[in-house]
Amino acid sequence: MRTNPETSRSDQSLLGVYWQPDDAAAGQWTVSHADRPHMYRIVHRRDVGAARVDTVVDLDNLQAKLQKWHREGFVRQTVNHESPSPNRSTFLADLRRAVSMHKASTDELRVIHRIGNVSLPVGNGGPLVPPLNPSYLFAARSENVLWDIVENRRILLIGHTGTGKTSLIEQVAAHTNQGVLRSNMNGQTTVGDFVGFWTVKGGETIWVDGVLPTAMREGLWLIVDEVDFAEPAILAVLTAVLEPGGRLLLKEKGNEVVVPHPSFRLFATANAVGAMGEYRHLYQGANVMNEAFLDRWRVHQIDYLSPANEALVLVRTFGERLTPAMAQTLASIAADCRDAFAREDLAGAFSTRRLLDWTELMLRTSDPELAAGSTIYAKVSAEDAALIRNIIRHHIALED
Repeated sequence: MRTNPETSRSDQSLLGVYWQPDDAAAGQWTVSHADRPHMYRIVHRRDVGAARVDTVVDLDNLQAKLQKWHREGFVRQTVNHESPSPNRSTFLADLRRAVSMHKASTDELRVIHRIGNVSLPVGNGGPLVPPLNPSYLFAARSENVLWDIVENRRILLIGHTGTGKTSLIEQVAAHTNQGVLRSNMNGQTTVGDFVGFWTVKGGETIWVDGVLPTAMREGLWLIVDEVDFAEPAILAVLTAVLEPGGRLLLKEKGNEVVVPHPSFRLFATANAVGAMGEYRHLYQGANVMNEAFLDRWRVHQIDYLSPANEALVLVRTFGERLTPAMAQTLASIAADCRDAFAREDLAGAFSTRRLLDWTELMLRTSDPELAAGSTIYAKVSAEDAALIRNIIRHHIALED
């Protein structure tokens, strides 16, 4: 093993050393506690000598660096093989105490609404508050997203179509009486739609705010749907406001600066970004997001609900009309269709919305096949309809 000047010193703040076993010329990165609370010092050196990089970062940036080093082949070297770190045995206890203190502090907000273990501020209401779905299930996957909302993180939700990315944010807003604007990057959305434009009205030239400055000024939540389909000019505008407290410069309006309202939150959804990039071929037209852009978001991958959770949603929606056994069967059909989509045997996904629509019509007609006609089969190709029909027949003994 190479001699490491960093590991030979008695520096109790040292957290780790990262190096490339197959490339000695790559040098090494060291991570240690910085003098400032909750900050970390990262240093890059080649052999002994002056540091090539010596900077202080927060935890989010450190995690991004660790992921980058891992991709580049760097591995963590044990600082001391003889004796464990002096704080090794107390770290988890300290972490749990810090988390409990952080959660308790949110209860000091002026007005709060609890969802699970998280207390969220209540909005000012208005016509832009999404309708509340009383049957909506905040699964375990929701909690970290909720905490990021409280902390005013910029949140990017990635996952297949129909996994409930947008509905998660809308239902949080519905529970907290918070207004929401949505902007769908469908290829037709222009920078003018997003930022604003000048127009003539009644013989007078006036400025019309786009969705971004409107949300920022009024303290609304903005959801940028399918951001991986957005044109580069829109992504450039977004980058300016991705930092918490980031301001928007309206060059077209004499360099007016839009300062975000404290209640403003920014969300985006995408199908084929980051960890979902391997599925880009399933979403024709999706753009590759560069690392600098992704690093400015807190990214959460949203998968389909488990069959058990989806069965629970069905029971909560339809009550006694649907037995638990029926709900489990229907949830299993949806799961099998999604597996077929992941294998690319089906061209489209099977959303919870589609499952609820099929179930509702089924309970009205008492015929699963008839109900599937207008809620499933008519929306897909003949080949996909045949495969879905076979999946349904595997789970339900349909009458011929």
